[in-house]
Amino acid sequence: MSNQHIINLIDEKRLTELNETELSTVRAHVSACGDCRRAYEAAQLSALLLRERAAETITAPAFFHTRVLATLRERNNANQRWAWTRVWHAAGALASSMVVTVAALAVLTFAIPGPPEPLLVTDIAANNSAEEVIFSQGELADDQVSDGQILKTLYAPEEEGR
Repeated sequence: MSNQHIINLIDEKRLTELNETELSTVRAHVSACGDCRRAYEAAQLSALLLRERAAETITAPAFFHTRVLATLRERNNANQRWAWTRVWHAAGALASSMVVTVAALAVLTFAIPGPPEPLLVTDIAANNSAEEVIFSQGELADDQVSDGQILKTLYAPEEEGR
């Protein structure tokens, strides 16, 4: 390994995982190669920093637990509010369209006048001649006046009081 660089070996394994033969090979090569020596020193330094960092104990600041739980509660409440907002947006369009429909039906029912009252044959015959009664049949409601009623009105004996 003296004619090969040890950088690949250092990259593949941690320094603590190297066995004695690999360590002796690395040390022998590092004494002759400047680039590999810098890589070996950097690996030693990073291993030392990692060990020191792992040995540190970090204590949480005062009220850390309380603040974390409060933040979690706020997020949970925000998610619940968001769910209600989504439901309202989905149902709000339906509710709004229902309100508009009811309002339109109320306007059509109360504001716009209904159809005129149907004319009765007796009303027409009392004030008009037989021809006018026959020609005004289109104005009569179909379900209220029949042909028989019109004929009876036209050919009924006239009362003397007229």
